[in-house]
Amino acid sequence: MNNKDNQKPQMKNTVFSIGVFDTKKYDIEYFNSANKEFNFEIKFYDARLTLDTIPLVKNHDAVCVFVNDQVDEQIIAQLKENKIQLIALRCAGYNNVNLDAAKNNKIPVVRVPSYSPYAVAEHTIGLLLTLNRKIHRAFNRVREGNFSLSGMVGYDMYGKTFGIIGTGRIGKILANIVNGFGCRLLVNDKYPDKDWAESVKAEYVERETLYKESDFIALLSPLNHETFHMINHQSLALMKPNVILVNTSRGGLIDSQALVEALKHNRIAGACLDVYEEEAGVFYEDLSNTNITDDTLARLLTFNNVLITSHQAFLTNEALTNIAHTTLKNIDSYLKGENLENMISE
Repeated sequence: MNNKDNQKPQMKNTVFSIGVFDTKKYDIEYFNSANKEFNFEIKFYDARLTLDTIPLVKNHDAVCVFVNDQVDEQIIAQLKENKIQLIALRCAGYNNVNLDAAKNNKIPVVRVPSYSPYAVAEHTIGLLLTLNRKIHRAFNRVREGNFSLSGMVGYDMYGKTFGIIGTGRIGKILANIVNGFGCRLLVNDKYPDKDWAESVKAEYVERETLYKESDFIALLSPLNHETFHMINHQSLALMKPNVILVNTSRGGLIDSQALVEALKHNRIAGACLDVYEEEAGVFYEDLSNTNITDDTLARLLTFNNVLITSHQAFLTNEALTNIAHTTLKNIDSYLKGENLENMISE
């Protein structure tokens, strides 16, 4: 989008003001550091953006939101009423944003399409190695003085078949890492890059084939109407009983109830989840002094062959630096009437 044809932004304050929602300590640290280049007025809010918190946007010119903020039609109408000029996502995914409503209200939406694909790919492998070789269980045992190896048998990755669904930047980096383990690579993507696949000795196959033949499956696909609950009763039934499933993309790719059933009946060997379809209000929060009210998540946490992290695959120094700088650069480009390279246009 070329912003030069738009009317010059009208600021509510002498300095362009940004309301940043759902912030943690690390967000504040990295955004304040990046803002030394831009000198915006930034107000950080612990709360997520919802209908209850929408009054907080009143004195801002733009809002910055994250994966669990609510940016539906009602919220966007309220943003328009409060003269918010820009929605800046500090993440790559945008399934929580009603893009049609944003377009109808003439509010551009920008994102951070790539902050550190290495961070997510490396975390994917870290989760898989930890679960496969029972490292998390060994850590707890040894701290209690239990040095028994009973129940700790894993599998060599060498020679196994590794399936990757989604061959964007993260998927391609993961494929390079997996090649180092000597795995056979099966990949699936709506838009196959066959030249790349040939270069890394990967084979594009249908999802059903990937499900049937893989020993390890990594989900790195965006969430949309085509991929929602791609992992369900039917797809799980196709998988090998020794398969380990890893999701470091979006929680909605997996039907969580179907996953629980497969785990209960030992239809798969395990699952590594950095995301969960009902994670809002749970992930990123300290609930150690309360009870988890989500019965499905509570059940998943009882399995010794399930490893869950709190949507932290992105959480590296490099990624946080890039997220903060790219987000503020997107806003700066809008303010200057420059081309919005990271605007979501679909």
